[in-house]
Amino acid sequence: MLNNLTDHIKKFVELNEADIAIINAAVVVKQVKKKTYLLEPDHICKDVYFVSKGCLRSYFINKKLNEQITQFAIENWWMSDYYSLESDKPSNCYIQAVENSEIISINKNKLEELFEKTPRLERYFRIVQQRAFTAAQKRIEYIYSFSDEERYRNFRDRFPDFIQRIPQYMLASYLGFTPQFMSKIRAKKI
Repeated sequence: MLNNLTDHIKKFVELNEADIAIINAAVVVKQVKKKTYLLEPDHICKDVYFVSKGCLRSYFINKKLNEQITQFAIENWWMSDYYSLESDKPSNCYIQAVENSEIISINKNKLEELFEKTPRLERYFRIVQQRAFTAAQKRIEYIYSFSDEERYRNFRDRFPDFIQRIPQYMLASYLGFTPQFMSKIRAKKI
């Protein structure tokens, strides 16, 4: 499982054996059962999570008391509540396993130590964060410029395997509509 992380890092920056040993010593490998929470509201987020296998989701409870999913993370994706992590303030979101998952957790303090010991990791995380930010910007663009059906079609076409992995009510929440509307869209066989 640790090889998944270091192999992913090596796609973006060079690592030598000493770097790999430093990384492996700083991380915690976890087997997480489906529906397990890694973070809940009112707790301060202390870790970043790399998904080696499985799927995580991040969500909050909106004013209508519905789950509003803001992010999914599948293999080779990172997840955290970066606001809570950086500000040391309590989170307002949940991070939960959607599937039985294998994750690699890095504590914020250990991450800072890694940056000092292996400066190339800062470049890796910058690249990964830029890509994540770009994806978030595109998602916002889609929410404001696409119809619900276009948003579903675009997501389905870009991530066909992912659609099979997550419950439809979660996909509906992520795309910003109700499960009932999702059923209508799918019934049209768009």
